[in-house]
Amino acid sequence: MPLALFALTISAFAIGTTEFVIVGLIPTIAGDLHVSLPSAGLLVSLYALGVAIGAPILTALTGKLPRKTLLLALMALFTVGNLLAWQAPGYESLIVARILTGLAHGVFFSIGSTIATSLVPKEKAASAIAIMFTGLTVALVTGVPLGTFIGQHFGWRETFLAVSLLGVVAIAGIATLLPNTIRNTPPAPVLQQLQVLGQPRLLIAYAMTAVGYGGSFTAFTFLAPILQNVAGFSGNAVSLVMLVYGVAVAFGNLWGGKLADRHGPIASLKLIFLLLAVVLLVLTFTATSKWLIVATILAWGVVAFGNVPALQVYVVKQAEHYTPHAVDVASGLNIAAFNVGIAIGASVGGLIVQHLGLMHTPWIGALIVLGAFGLTVLSGRLDRRATLVPTLQPATADC
Repeated sequence: MPLALFALTISAFAIGTTEFVIVGLIPTIAGDLHVSLPSAGLLVSLYALGVAIGAPILTALTGKLPRKTLLLALMALFTVGNLLAWQAPGYESLIVARILTGLAHGVFFSIGSTIATSLVPKEKAASAIAIMFTGLTVALVTGVPLGTFIGQHFGWRETFLAVSLLGVVAIAGIATLLPNTIRNTPPAPVLQQLQVLGQPRLLIAYAMTAVGYGGSFTAFTFLAPILQNVAGFSGNAVSLVMLVYGVAVAFGNLWGGKLADRHGPIASLKLIFLLLAVVLLVLTFTATSKWLIVATILAWGVVAFGNVPALQVYVVKQAEHYTPHAVDVASGLNIAAFNVGIAIGASVGGLIVQHLGLMHTPWIGALIVLGAFGLTVLSGRLDRRATLVPTLQPATADC
């Protein structure tokens, strides 16, 4: 794999840390800012909303910029957003900082995915995306537990200061490792690019992404309170459990990429969504036992992000066939779909916690994930009718 991929991985590590560290800090932030757990959970939802807005709209508007210049600007915006979170005097200003950081996140992953696939042969596309997204998984292994530890011992604001330093490292990585000659296809007019939203096959793929991640984050947003209030873990132990989860995610992401390369995106997605629903259902019954919940979280980590490479490469290949003039925007909309799912899932989880209780989030999340499984089955059937299966070959130049 080209060394340039690791520049993307470094940036993904920084972004992944700031995105997911908030989950381990929700009880700490809620107590310090004197807000409820559901209100603190909105920091997950509103960050995701910033990603959802930034991914398609800003990707379309920045299509003419050189790719390396754009990535450097995005990581600079990311760093500024985290510095603002560090200095945030209250809940409302923290929300603004999170939304600003999310804007950078959305554009980065939308163009990063297409850059990653352009650096390798087509048959390695899913693995290339998996390597880039390994930055997210490594963040879950190291950045999130360390950030949670910093937040619990030195204050949650210091966590965002540390993350801003990661942004500086990411800028250096892009500047030194990424070539200046990254291919940048001249973009179509913005309105033509946004016609992606009129393609039913892409809309089904986005729904698969949003529903699948919405179900997972219905429970994941409140994992720290479940660990402390139901399983009986101390605040310090939550960091260690998040480490276990992150190790499993790192394995699952690479496994998911290889699975998609070997068996195709639809087959791998059906398997992973089904396993994810089962794990969330099991969590409902294992949460009161420390050993059983750790084992369940280990399994959850393996399947939670294992579907990322398949989902992303599936959207890129569908876009190459149906909207070859707007592949970057199509990819960006899938990043938006990830985060629309996270935003809705976190909000639904907050309502469940408020009206039903913490331990209703896992089984309801499982039901939502089964919806993503159903959409995947439907999309696979439509592929077969269109004679695009099993490989969904991109359209040739004379199509």
